[in-house]
Amino acid sequence: MTGAELDSSSEKTTERSVLRLFSPLTAIIYAKDDWIELEECSEEVFPAELCSYETEILEQIAKECLPEEGDRGLAVYLDIPELEEKIYSMKPTVEVWQGELWGVLEVESYNQLSEREIEAVKEYWEGQESDGWGEGFEQREIKISEGELYVSFWNSGDEFFLVTEEGLKGEEQEPDIQKGGIVFGAL
Repeated sequence: MTGAELDSSSEKTTERSVLRLFSPLTAIIYAKDDWIELEECSEEVFPAELCSYETEILEQIAKECLPEEGDRGLAVYLDIPELEEKIYSMKPTVEVWQGELWGVLEVESYNQLSEREIEAVKEYWEGQESDGWGEGFEQREIKISEGELYVSFWNSGDEFFLVTEEGLKGEEQEPDIQKGGIVFGAL
């Protein structure tokens, strides 16, 4: 994305806005057998079931933070000059909404982001989910009493999407707009 495509007209202020991007999580578990060994086959864990592992997942996310990221998180890796100047921090987390656990990216910026800037952030985050931060995260086991849990913020299936918090939770839902088979309001 070039500088001409992004809205960089607003000056940097000390006030910060927060944008939250949601995506569905996928997960598998390798359960322990009767001899406390891990099973060879994994089982899918659905988003509603993931809610009971929220604390363990948040602890693993915290372990992924590197000292050089400081309080800016993944924003230190931004390679889009206009966004580098405008975005203060980008931090992955999870949140329960309507009985399911969702992957969330919290983006703190100086001033609100324009639609083009939001699209650039979404594109960047999807890359991080699939090939960067998220790829590393999904390969780390999360120890739980039942065995080992592996959580992914991204998947290649039709059910994957990224949506703003307003798009996911907003009251104004337009039934003709679909993402991955689930109906959501306009982004």
